[in-house]
Formats: sequence, structure tokens, C-alpha cells
Amino acid sequence: MVLISSSAPSNCQNCRYVSRSLLGTCQLSELAMLSDSKVSQYYQRGQIIFQHGNRPAGLYCIHQGRVKVSKLSSDGKEQILSLRKEGDVLGFQPLCTGGLYDATAVALTDCVVCLVPRPDFYSLLEQNSRFSHALMRRLSEVLSATQQQVLHTAYKPVRERLAEALVLLYHFFRPETPAPFSIPISRDDLAALTSTAKETASRLLSELRDEGLVATQGSRIMVLDLPRLQKMCAPQE
Repeated sequence: MVLISSSAPSNCQNCRYVSRSLLGTCQLSELAMLSDSKVSQYYQRGQIIFQHGNRPAGLYCIHQGRVKVSKLSSDGKEQILSLRKEGDVLGFQPLCTGGLYDATAVALTDCVVCLVPRPDFYSLLEQNSRFSHALMRRLSEVLSATQQQVLHTAYKPVRERLAEALVLLYHFFRPETPAPFSIPISRDDLAALTSTAKETASRLLSELRDEGLVATQGSRIMVLDLPRLQKMCAPQE
């Protein structure tokens, strides 16, 4: 069950993330229109925000929390396609193509997500050229990231992919304050992000722990030596 949330500002103009969001291209009158029609929803960790095969309801804007977008391969294995956080938007690809969701979005942490109804999305697309151009850039970025992910899976050793995933997760979960933090990621999700088996991801993570690069406690990971991890996943000259 999805709950209506009151923690997001009722007026989109007052959202602290609007300037770095796709909606940052909107005029004040357009933000006022969206404020009247959007729905702010609360998702607990593990809840599905949208699911593969469903018809898109609109554009999702993350106000709080972390989200994974993933899909299942033909043999039933999950692969994480992207990670999204505050200020990011979700589900715009099928809105552009007129198709169904080809992936599933799940809350990695407790989340507050605002849903912009589909008619309002199309209104912005038709009337706001800045919004349309920014959306085209997002689509291009997604395509480029997907191509890069395919190449890495095909040619990078699993150990390098794991180091790359840990660096990505470090920056993804790093709080705004400089206090120490740990990464709340299950072994299943770590394997899905690395495109490998859970057993392989766990074994390699144990090796990195023994080498002093990371520490683990249950499903949480703390990065101890970020420069060494970055060096592991950097192109070798």
C-alpha cells in the first residue's frame, strides 16, 4: 500500500531540489500548475514504485530517498540499470515512446516521490522547449550509460566491476555532512549492480575486506580506502 506523504512541499517552487531537476526548466506558472496536480507518495524500503509491463501514470520526481531501476534477464537474474536519488526523475522513457515500463523501480530506502500526471507531462513537452531539450539530454545520457554498462560487463573483470560499483555506491549514499557513513546494500543488489552472481560478489567483497579496502557489518558496507578502489576501476595505461 502506497501512502500519501505531506513531507514534500505543496508548492514545487519551494522544493530544494527543483533547480537540479528536470522541472528546473519550468516557468513559475508551470510549477504552480504542477503543484495543484502532483501527488506526493511515501514508499517504504523495498516497495515498488513502478513495475515492468505497466502503463506509465506520469513522471516520478524523487524528493527524498534512494531508488534502484532494474530489470530481469531471460534467465530471471536481476540487473540494476541505474540508481536515482533526490532531484532525479523516473519513468520518462515510456512516456516519450508511448509504451509500457520496460524496467522496475524499487525504493532502496524509505522514499518520498512526487508523481506528475501524464497529461501535465505532455503539456510541458509540447509547450516548453527548455523542458523538451533537457528531456532529450536525459534520454541521451541514459542511452550512453546503457552502452557503457554493456561494454563494462563484456570486457571488465568482475573484481574491477565490483570496485566500480562500490565507488558509485559511495558517492550515491554519501550524506551532505562529512560524518562517517555506511552503504546499506544487500548482497543481491550488489551482485545485480555488478552483473555477477551473488556468491561471486560476496567472495570478492570478502577479499576487499581482507585487504583493508572496505569493512562490512551485516548488509552494510563502509568504504575505508576510496583512492585504492578508484585506482582499481580506472583504465590501466
